[in-house]
This record gives sequence, C-alpha cells and structure tokens, in this order.
Amino acid sequence: MGFWSNLFGGKPKLDHEQQITSPNGRIICTVKLKLGSLTYSVKKDGKIVLRESGLGINLQGEQPLKQGLMIVRIQENRKDEAWQTIVGEQRIIHNKYNEVAFYLNETTENGRIFTVRFRIFDDGVAFRYEIPPQNRFQRLIISDELTEFNVDANSNAWRIPAYQPDRYEYNYEKRPVYALASSVHTPLTIETPLGHYISIHEAALINYGSMTIKLNSLNRLQTDITPLSDGMRAYVDLPFNTPWRVVMIGDSPIELITNRMVLNLNEPPKQDFSWVKPLKFIGIWWAMFVGEWTWAPGERHGATTEHAKEYIDAAKRLNIDGVLMEGWNDGWEGDWLQNGASSNFIKPVADLNLEEVVKYAKDKGISIVGHNETVGFIDNYERQMEDTYKYYNSIGINYIKTGYAGSMMTIQGRKEFHHSQAGVRHYQKSVELAAKYHICLDIHEPIKGTGLERTWPNVLTREGARGQEYEGGALSPSHATIIPFTRLLAGGMDYTSGIFDVTNVAKRLASTLARQLAYYVTIYSGMQMAADRPRFYEEINPAAYEFIRNVPVSWEYTVPLLGKIGEYYVVARRDRNSEDWYIGGVTNEEAHRVRLNLDFLDEETNYTAEIYRDSDTDHYRDHQLGISIETRKITKADYLDIWMAPGGGFAVRITKS
Repeated sequence: MGFWSNLFGGKPKLDHEQQITSPNGRIICTVKLKLGSLTYSVKKDGKIVLRESGLGINLQGEQPLKQGLMIVRIQENRKDEAWQTIVGEQRIIHNKYNEVAFYLNETTENGRIFTVRFRIFDDGVAFRYEIPPQNRFQRLIISDELTEFNVDANSNAWRIPAYQPDRYEYNYEKRPVYALASSVHTPLTIETPLGHYISIHEAALINYGSMTIKLNSLNRLQTDITPLSDGMRAYVDLPFNTPWRVVMIGDSPIELITNRMVLNLNEPPKQDFSWVKPLKFIGIWWAMFVGEWTWAPGERHGATTEHAKEYIDAAKRLNIDGVLMEGWNDGWEGDWLQNGASSNFIKPVADLNLEEVVKYAKDKGISIVGHNETVGFIDNYERQMEDTYKYYNSIGINYIKTGYAGSMMTIQGRKEFHHSQAGVRHYQKSVELAAKYHICLDIHEPIKGTGLERTWPNVLTREGARGQEYEGGALSPSHATIIPFTRLLAGGMDYTSGIFDVTNVAKRLASTLARQLAYYVTIYSGMQMAADRPRFYEEINPAAYEFIRNVPVSWEYTVPLLGKIGEYYVVARRDRNSEDWYIGGVTNEEAHRVRLNLDFLDEETNYTAEIYRDSDTDHYRDHQLGISIETRKITKADYLDIWMAPGGGFAVRITKS
C-alpha cells in the first residue's frame, strides 16, 4: 500500500474497517464505518484502551455530520523527523507517526463532504475533522461536537471542574470516570483497570472553543466544546480544521511526562524567532500578597521608581536577569477588578517613571517584565494592544506578563468564557501581535496550552492552574505531585516558585524550603520566577539560594525518574548550555524516601553532586526551614538515597568533577 494511495480505486465504500498501527507496532487504532457511521477504538499491546467511540459534529440548522456516510477515498502517509525547540524541556524532539485520512461523503444527494485524519504515534493517538468548502455554503455554525472517548467507566480520573469562576484554578480530585457528573477540563489524566495511563487533551487550538469532557447518556466520555454567549460552539469559515483530539498513552504515569504529541501536532514557526530568550526573574509581587506593599498607589505602593530600582539592584546581586513590576500602570485604584474597562497600559502611576526605570535596568543588563492586567475587559485591551506592544518594544521592554482575572471576559459587550472561541481568538491575537514586536509572553488566567509554542515560541509560559498565590491554606502538598501528570502535560507553568519566607503568618506555605528549590526542576517554565522578596534570599539561607542562582530555565533533556500521581514525583533534566544535570523531587503530605538510579549520567565520568534536602526533622506544618546541604562525589554506578519530609522535597545539582 503506497503513500497517498487510493485504496478503493475511486469506488465508495459503505462499510469498511481498517487498522492503523503505530510505528513501533504496539498501538493499534481501528477505524470502522458501519451502517453509515464512523467510529474508532484503540488497543495497546492487545489490551483495550478505548472501546468503540463515536465521531461527528452537530451543525446549527443542518443535520449532524455523523450518519449516512460513505468513504470515497483513503490516503496514507507517515512521518519521521526531528526538530529543535528554541526554549523547552527538550532541545531535539522526534516526530514520528503513521497517518491515515478518511475522506467522507454523505450518501444523500448534494451530500456534504469532510475528512477525519488520524495520526498514530508510539505514545498515543490523535485525530481531527477537516471540512472543505461545500457546494451549498462556505460557512458553518458548530453547535456541538460528538467525539467520544469510550474509556472503561471504572477507570480513575484526576479532574478539575469546567465552567467555574476561577477557570482552571482548582484542586485536582481523583474520581471514578462514572462519577464525573459535570464537565471537566483537559488534560484529563486517567488510570484504566488494565494498567494504562492515558491523558485526553487537544492540540493546535485556534479559532474554536476549548474542549472540555463530560459523560454522555451512554456513560461515555464525550467532548463538550466551551460555548459562546449565544450557546454556539464556533462560527467558522471554510475550509476549516478542528483542533486535534489527543489521547496520550503510557504504561506508567512517568511515561506521560515526555509525551511530545501536543507539540508535534502543531505547525513549525513561519517566521524568525531567534530573538526569543528564556528568563529568570524576580518581581514586585509577593510583597503585595503578604501585605507589605499594595498594588494601588498610596503610602505602601509597591511599584514605585524607588522600589523598582531597588529590585533591579537586587537582581544584579542575585544574578537574576529580569524584574517584574505589578501595579505600575493607571487602573489599580480602588476595586481594580472593576477598572478593566478604563485601565491604561501605557500610562504609569504618578510615583513611577517607566522610561527611567527601563533605562536604569538596561544599563545594568536587566530586563523589565511589563504587566498588563486586563481583568478580562478585552474590548479595552484590544483597543490599546498594538500601541502598547509597539511602545514597549521602542523603550526596551521585551517581556510581558498578561492577566485576565475575573470569571468572564467582556468581548464586544458580551460576557464570554475565557475558553470560548471568542477568548481563544483574543489570546491568539495577543500572541501574534506580541511576536510582531518581539515580545515574549507569560500569560496568566490563560487559555490552556495546546502546543502553540511550537509555532509561536514567544509564548514562554502561562499559569492555568493553582500556583503559589493560593498558598496560605488553599493549596495542599499533594497538588505539586499531581500537576506534572495533568496540567503540565499542556506545557510550561509559571508556578511562582522560590518562596523562602515560608513561615509568614499572612501567607504560610505548606512547603519546606528544600521543596521550593525542587519546583525549579519539577515544574518547567520558560520564564521562571524567584518569587520572594530579594532580601529573604540573602537573609534566610544564602547557601540554599545558590541553587536558584545556578538552575537553568531551558533544558537539553528531560528524564522522569519516579512518580505516583498524588504521592511523589522525581525528574532529572540536563542544562541546555552545559553538561550539568539537575534533579528535583516532591512528595505529598506523607514522608517519602527515594533511591535514584543515575543511569542518565556518562560512563567513566566523575561527578560532584550538591544535594539540597529536607533535614531529618522537617515538616510542612512546622520546622520548614531546616534544609540540609551536602556535597558528594558520584559516578553513573552510584545511587542517591534521599528522604523527603511530609510536604517536602529535594534538589540536586550534578557537575563534572
């Protein structure tokens, strides 16, 4: 069977069954046309992953694209390539799959046509709908999508609810699939009774509502596309491709960590991004959370010219490359959540001279990270967005942290979900406009990651889950042992790590000091924040701060070592710009001891390991600062035996001796 062959010689088929095999032969996706309906199922090593699952799309004012179908052509392709990231968890990414496209026509006169394209990787299955221009119309209104993921209902899932005021910012809960009573966000990670670990997500989300997942009347998981304010899921001009529906598959939780399907399903960049650089930064931010300073102008205002210069000087001392300022612009007075319709993203408050601060930073080799908090008032932001980005570029600001706080967005006077087609369009517009002006983004209250950073590498990170601003009672230690297997499968996260003042009564952390260091390895982000006030790095434990000073932001390799969802996670990463390795580990509310094999190191090479671990009496509720730092000579043949306190963790730097 040759590539791009017409298997039927042009003769339509009303019934057909075809197996598509992964390159290594372990995953088989069976696509079946029976009685005019198309379904798919998935096995790995002969064991069921997904039972027969339905496919289709509901159209407003039209019959669904689901029944009365015939296959008019089948085309095959395969890909085996390697490509290089500019910033990321892995420099070289392999993209290898077998592809089959099923071209479908309705059997009715003047029937509509569309394609379902499948790509089968060694670690999962992906497919999308492709709709060309039709004889009768050039535009569609999609009222729902009928894609099923027919996983065993007795499987366990780690879920966060969809359509809630705080978007993705909820604690993950483990639930049987049959108990998922309402829609949940993706990535939705599932452990099946047969021992597979899968994660359902999407890739290349552009101009479409974000996919959530719900149980349908057949007790099967089904897509629930985030609606617009009028209830429709998407208005699209033809031709149009939906996002890829992705099922990542592993034999263990840690196999999911290095699954690169979501990135591979996106297009390569179409312009030069050599100007994109990762960044480690501090910021006028945490002081507001603990009540030392305020976002709004006044006696305790944080973002003043004086404070900004103090932070720039501190960044220079601490060997940090950037400084974030929040509360610098007009719009933070009073109840700032109500000010989004009038916020100004170029005009600074009276006690901050923006251009003076940027010049001061530039003279010291420090980048300023701008901050645009839109509060979800998209109409106001889009009126200013191009002028803002153009101005920032002209004065030397090349990084922006954007924010979309608030339960809904205001777009053209309507209230829309952040994750609706309207929200997705806005986020994409901001990314492309930022690229035009050579600006890198850290997006808070974002649309979830779907691999678009391959096409637009200026998206260095985003939030999209509970981070450390929820510390102080709303974040449990288990959270950091769940998100590597759920949220982080969608891409990097700005977790705002590195809080040393963990015992502050205003924001007491459920964390040991060693755990704060571990986050820089366990939670990838192309912009990593050292989130505490600079003086605490110098006062509490300068020796522990050395790990933050040295740890990279971008990586050559990522090697997950150990992990059990909700209990513990350990990962090793090699620096992209040296031969140094770093290991990070975190645990839940229970103590945990790990014995680490060092097989990833080079043969016959001597190394020095700097180990930052919990002291023997540490606990996340008390005695949080008792970190133990030791240096040890090691080789590839050695093991590291490390104890983690309840709510604790560890970090290791390994250099060649």
